[in-house]
Order: sequence, then C-alpha cells, then structure tokens
Amino acid sequence: MADSDTPLGGRPGSAGVNPGEEKAEFLAALCAQVGATGKPWTARDPVSEPVIRAWCDAMADGNPLYTSPDRAAAGPYGGIVAPPAMLQVWTMVGLHLGGPPERAVEDTPSAGVYQLLDDAGFVGVVATNATYSYDRLLRPGHLLTGTQTLAEVSEEKSTGLGVGHFVTTETLYTDQDGNRVGSMTLRILKFRPGTGRQGPEDDTAEERPVRPRPATNRSTDWFWDGCRAGQLRIQACDDCGHLQHPPAVRCLSCGGADLGHTIASGRGTLYSWAVPHYPQAPAFDYPLVVGLVELEEGVRLVSNVTGVRPDQLNVEMPLELHWLDTDDDTTLHQFRPAAPRRRDSTLAAGELEVGHRLPLSPVPIDTLLIVSTALATRDFQDVHHDPDAARAKGTPDIFMNILTSCGIVSRWIGDWAGPDVGWQSIDLRLGAPNHPGDTMTLSGSVTAVKSADGHDLVTVGFEGANSLGTHVSGTAELVFGDLPGGEA
Repeated sequence: MADSDTPLGGRPGSAGVNPGEEKAEFLAALCAQVGATGKPWTARDPVSEPVIRAWCDAMADGNPLYTSPDRAAAGPYGGIVAPPAMLQVWTMVGLHLGGPPERAVEDTPSAGVYQLLDDAGFVGVVATNATYSYDRLLRPGHLLTGTQTLAEVSEEKSTGLGVGHFVTTETLYTDQDGNRVGSMTLRILKFRPGTGRQGPEDDTAEERPVRPRPATNRSTDWFWDGCRAGQLRIQACDDCGHLQHPPAVRCLSCGGADLGHTIASGRGTLYSWAVPHYPQAPAFDYPLVVGLVELEEGVRLVSNVTGVRPDQLNVEMPLELHWLDTDDDTTLHQFRPAAPRRRDSTLAAGELEVGHRLPLSPVPIDTLLIVSTALATRDFQDVHHDPDAARAKGTPDIFMNILTSCGIVSRWIGDWAGPDVGWQSIDLRLGAPNHPGDTMTLSGSVTAVKSADGHDLVTVGFEGANSLGTHVSGTAELVFGDLPGGEA
C-alpha cells in the first residue's frame, strides 16, 4: 500500500477496493468507541481568582460577584464565585502536551477518533454545538475532574466548510469531593480543507467597487478632516453658541458669521429611518438603513445605521458612533445600537413575561478580542490566533472559539439580568464564523417563564448575527428570586 493511495473514503487503502466499502470500513473504525467512557482526568490547577479575573477582563464581564471580594462577600454566595460559563476552562490542558485541546487528554475515547480523522486528511476543526448544564457554582479552591463519553460519530457529511465528520462527546464534571458540578455536550466538525463550497484559494469574487466619496469644499473640509481624526464635529456659533448641522455660512439662529465647531460625544437616539430597496449600488451592503440620528447635543444628522436589521429598529433606540474607513482615504460616520449598560441590581421574580426583549448589543470583532479570549479560555488551537494556519485548514482568517461565544453571550445576558441571577444551563449552536473586522449583534427575548417556590425559571432565546449570517443561537435558562438549593 503506497502512502499516496487515497481513495474516496478519505483514508489510505488498497487499489481496487470499492469506495463505498472503504467509507463503511472507515466509519466503523471511527464508531468503534461510541458509547465508551474514558478515564477521569483532573485539572492541573484549582479554580483561582487570577484566572477568573483574566477571563472577565477578556470577556468584558463586570459582574462584581466574580472579581470584587467585598461585593461578593455581601452577595448571595458569601464570596467570589467563578462565572458558570468557565466550566470547561478549568480542565483545558493548555500546551503542556504539545497538542490541540481536543486531543490533549489521551485517555479520552475521542482521542483515537481525532487521530484517525487527522491521518485521513480531516485536519480542519470547528465546534458547532455546545450545551452546558450547571449544578453547582465553583469557588476558588475547587478542583475539577472531567469524565468523557464518546456519544456519536456521524457518517461523512458535505458542509460549507468541507467534507467531514461530526463528533459528539459528553463530559461530566465533578469537584474534589466527587460532587457533580456540571456537564457539557460538545459537537465538533472535523473536515478536509478545500472541499467546501469555496476552497481557501478559490476567490473568484469581483473586486468590490469603492464607496462614493462625499462631496466636499472649503466650507465643509473641517468636518471631513474631523472624521479622519475620529471626531464628529458639529458647527457652533461663536457668538450665541447655537449648534447646527448641516454646516452653513452663517448662524441660523443669530445670523453671526463667526463659526467654529464642537466635538459631539457620539451618543444619540434614532429619530427616524428609511430602508432603500431599489436601485441597489454595488458598493453598499443591504439591507441599507439610512437613519436620522438625534445627537445628545440636540442636532440631527443623516447617517447609516449598521449592526441591526430593519425589523429590530425602533424610535428613540440608543445609538453610538463608529467609523468606516473607505479605500480612498475617506472616513465616514456611522451609528450602531449602543452597548447596553450592566444592571447593578438583579431583576426580581415576577418582573418578566414571555416576549420581553433583551437590549440589542453590538460586539465589534477584532483580532485582539479573538486572540485574548482564546488565551483566557485556555484554547491554544492555532486557528484562533494564526491566520496562516487558519487558511491552511480551510478558513479565510482566524475565528472566535466556542468558549468565547458562550462567554460573551453569558456576559450579555448577565448584564441584563443582574449580578445575582442564577444560571441553570446554556445551549449554543454555531453558524457563520466571527472573523476580525466584523460586528456581531446580540438580540434575544424571554420565551418561557415558570414560577415555583419563590423563584422564576426563565428561558431566554438568543441570536448573535454578523455580516455573514447567524454566528450563534440558542437558549439559556436562568433563575430569578430564591435560588433552589442555594447555589443552583
């Protein structure tokens, strides 16, 4: 058998073997350990405050129960607790075994499956689903042990990323006393790079037209110079202080000719909007929202509103400024939904009804966020920090890992619910990847409320969408009011 013999089944084989039989044999080898449970593995280090703080820094999670000893001591748990979304983080093994995280624990039943898939050329990897259930809150000093069961290996599937197999594992987590603290069901796709709908080198898209440059003259150059400097300048009368936009040659209030400018804060609300449908210009992204934004300084200006679907718009929606750099040294002002503020007090039982909407939350995606959160979650997969490695494995750039998606969604829901909310579970499904240069906007609503014994069990349905589509969707279950068992 020559090393170069690679039949359609995806693994080396002998000449003359039926491709269908070869695939069946390969799948049988992959599924040989389905149902098997591996040896328990214990985290190298216990739960600790420095790791919690690093995670909160990367996720921008400001819940004081995670990082403020004084506030946590006065809270419902009497001290610092770890964010529930960190459940998987504590048993991530890092770099000490020299392999990627999903293969580093060699006694797990999935390790052999991943090795077979790698050997057959299915070297691309991406997480697709994760379900976390939380039984107990973790405190500094807890030492976790994980026990993995191989739940399922799919037959060969054709996906947008490439041909591959889905592998599903179930992991039970216990503390140093053997108490169950939570569980995780994780599904990943191992795929062969270059076999998807568009391979990494198959870039046949036409060059995008340059966005039209705004008309300028000596009377407005100061405004566009301000945009290039990251300043939204509003014309101000030096005589009476009147603000006006668009700029004029005289003050529209007192008629004075001495005009300067003030720098707007960039905060405002949506006064009105329109969504043009036809004709569509190639340089713009659609649907295109043209908004009339009322700045907190009192003037209004026309600007694109991004990071939000037209059906999510409403009058007086809080907006914040951001910038678009075009290809011709022009910087344009744009607005997106303002990031919601963290709630200082927790919603009480009885306050929520089905249909209650969570505030929209834009999450700018950049390289710093992707890399720093991957490090904070102890995920050293090269596809989350090395662009060349990511492209070699079938994606156009580095992308956000599923632990970060879980952490950001959990932080957003926690900011809305309040610091003392109890977490039961979160179920995530991943779709379009989060690449640098994009924005993911989180939205959601209450889909179910069950009341019992002084508390409400609330289900929140959520979605995080970027320019490629839906990145993450799923549900979370939260407890408001008296927490069952004190720490559920």
